Amino acid sequence: MQSISFRQALIATLLTIMAGGASLAVLALLGPDWQAYPQATCTATHCFCEMPRIGALIVQPANSWSSMGFVLIGCLIILLARDRGWRSAMPPVAAQVFGITAIFVGLGSLLLHATLTLWGQFFDVMGMYLVGAFMLVSALARWRRIPDRLAIILYLLLCAALIGVLIAMPDVRRWLFAVVLLVAIIVELGFARSLRPGAMLRYYLLGMLVQAIAFGIWILDQSGTVCSPRSLFQGHAVWHLLGAVALGMSFLYYRSERSA
Repeated sequence: MQSISFRQALIATLLTIMAGGASLAVLALLGPDWQAYPQATCTATHCFCEMPRIGALIVQPANSWSSMGFVLIGCLIILLARDRGWRSAMPPVAAQVFGITAIFVGLGSLLLHATLTLWGQFFDVMGMYLVGAFMLVSALARWRRIPDRLAIILYLLLCAALIGVLIAMPDVRRWLFAVVLLVAIIVELGFARSLRPGAMLRYYLLGMLVQAIAFGIWILDQSGTVCSPRSLFQGHAVWHLLGAVALGMSFLYYRSERSA
């Protein structure tokens, strides 16, 4: 199976650093007076354990920079999809779209935790919706044998619908994402899996296990059960890093499928 070369890992790392630098530049233009913007709805519950650095350019540094794990994974996915050694039934274009959604998740999460603003929250949740919609449409397309062009249209329509709900009813953002992700898993394991020749199920299951562990850590952090507000070691930051690993596992599963 195609593996990551040192050159690809180095390029992905450099691109991630550049993305972080560009994000800092954008934040410097908009901030650091984040209190002047409408605040994220999570401020009612203190927006996780990490203590906000009021007046700082990066309000929650640990939670912000850990989000770049998604960017690194996304860059690696794109580089692998563009490599000449690509030997997967997953179209390279689809793989690159998946990589872009991973990058969007990371940058959206960075914007939320760096600013704790309502617009930062919007981009954070949008990235999650893009990934959930991709996984659901991928499963539906394989199960119902939907042509690629129609699958693209379906993906765009689903993303538009989810973003519309996010704008109209922001309070249901987490539950809606959970529903989309759960349906995607059910359709994948129940109907699409048997139609993916050569696909290595262990990657998908490992991704689910990592995500479950990450969610347990998220709960401990969110509830304050395990919490040290001033520490740079944050449970929510661990959630980000494990979530990036789980996303990478999902990609390995999709990539392992071979043409019939």
